[in-house]
Amino acid sequence: MVPEGGTVKRWFFSVVVTACAVAGCGSAVPVEETVPDAAPVAVASNGAGTLVRLDPAFDALVPADAQIEKLADGYMFTEGPVWVRRGEPEPYLLFSDIPANTIRKWSPTEGPSDFMNPVYEGDPGERTQVGSNGLVIDSEGRLILMEHGNRQVSRIEADGSVTVLADSYDGKRLNSPNDAVYHSNGWLYFTDPPYGLAQQDDDPTKELDFNGIFRLSPDGDVELLSRDQTRPNGIGLSPDESTLYVANSDGNDKAWYAYDMLEDGTLGPGRVFVDANEAQESGAADGMTIDRAGNLFATGPGGIWVIGPDGTHLGSIQPDEVPANAGWGDDGETLYMTGRTGLYRIRLTTGGAIP
Repeated sequence: MVPEGGTVKRWFFSVVVTACAVAGCGSAVPVEETVPDAAPVAVASNGAGTLVRLDPAFDALVPADAQIEKLADGYMFTEGPVWVRRGEPEPYLLFSDIPANTIRKWSPTEGPSDFMNPVYEGDPGERTQVGSNGLVIDSEGRLILMEHGNRQVSRIEADGSVTVLADSYDGKRLNSPNDAVYHSNGWLYFTDPPYGLAQQDDDPTKELDFNGIFRLSPDGDVELLSRDQTRPNGIGLSPDESTLYVANSDGNDKAWYAYDMLEDGTLGPGRVFVDANEAQESGAADGMTIDRAGNLFATGPGGIWVIGPDGTHLGSIQPDEVPANAGWGDDGETLYMTGRTGLYRIRLTTGGAIP
């Protein structure tokens, strides 16, 4: 049992061996072997969740007194938080509620409300995941949607109209765009797993025979970068844009992959950056955001895995619900987390860029 706010230690007990003389049992001679204690793991309840500290470097990012706050609840399955710093009359957060087919809004002064309902206006049929997933803001402050139901990447214009940016590759419809990140050159990198299709890979409407990592040019050209992941999902760029990270959310291959960014913006071969297959907690490698020092805040088994640029798992931020994605908000040092039915945040001593 772990005491609340206490420390967990993995204890190794000494082994006592009793030796007897061959000619008969004399007095027992105990031989004691002591194995040093493993490094302690600090687990503390902090507000609406728990902080797990595995490495001293975690302390420089997440203060000891940091509190996980629950801001809103009552949703179906939340994803894709993005901070709209140019919002009127004040900045606000947007996030997707996928099964509800709605983009939600949370304002510091007005609280929760609906921003866009519905996202998908057609007949969903047997599909239950028809709303938007990942949301990003472009350089002009416009909202970009990864749409499951419409199987497209779209943009909301200033007048509220919708522009389709990409819906196919090589003459075939995309599966269901999931998450995206902008490069400074204007290219949008995005993932395309089959989660928006009723039968996923076996769905008769699936036209691509793979689940890909793509990039979209400012002129609207779609380029396939990799097809080596079974369920490419969350995506992020290192601050120097030398590495693209992509989460594989397959239950049989829970891992974050790293790809070297080549000079022309394409990708080198993928390599496993962090393997989470041995983790026993609920959740998969999913959405992520990256701080200005290159640390990943990646949703994974149990919560947000804080991962150093060298791949070290420094610790975890665990809201009361396992989150599916995270993003920076406020002045860039608040981490907002979409946790299934709820919205959470935590104030940190690190942060990331807000477009």
